Amino acid sequence: MSTGTLYLIPVPLGPVDPATCLPPDTLAVARRLDTFVVERARTARAHLKAMSHPRPLQELTLLELNEHTKAAEIPALLAPLKSGQDIGLMSEAGCPAVADPGAELVKAAHRENIPVVPLIGPSSILLALMASGLGGQQFCFHGYLPAREPERTKKIRELEQAARKNAATQLFIETPYRSSALLEALSSTLSENTLISVGADLSLPSQFIKTMSARNWRGKSELVKDRLVVFGIGV
Repeated sequence: MSTGTLYLIPVPLGPVDPATCLPPDTLAVARRLDTFVVERARTARAHLKAMSHPRPLQELTLLELNEHTKAAEIPALLAPLKSGQDIGLMSEAGCPAVADPGAELVKAAHRENIPVVPLIGPSSILLALMASGLGGQQFCFHGYLPAREPERTKKIRELEQAARKNAATQLFIETPYRSSALLEALSSTLSENTLISVGADLSLPSQFIKTMSARNWRGKSELVKDRLVVFGIGV
């Protein structure tokens, strides 16, 4: 028996009509599947409802894969695929398996020679890089920086050194409730001429994108308060 295909289905980065950021082909795949591996079932149901999935949501199979999932539980999530059924992998927001626990399922699928098909949709990381004006030839994504001091300041200085030494943009993200504190730390720790790019609420009506020197960001941390932000450091 041939295996099914694992489709990687992006979702919007916020509460907008999926048709504004997902192409018809991506929506068509999501609408024909009835089994999904998701980070949180509640959020996934909201996404599938917004995508106008034709089946009643309670009839869909939603298998959770998140930070609480043990490595030993991953193989069981492949069972539908091994039986020949196509399934979709969905993140909470944006592209699955990018800064997302779904990467473990994709890796397991490759070990089992299960086809993996990535679909087109929004990535906050690439959108931020595109709009930053910083170097896109070489860049590195670091996920979340340490939340506490002195580890956070130490990491910020390391990233600045890497940006200068390698001429490589350093990207990282922050949760809404810590974004203003991180911008304040960046603007006060980095050399005054080091560039900081801020991409907040990307692809949403409240989108904010700005790149300027650390010196010019000082005192402006309220601009990103309670927003999901992708930060970039460059020279």
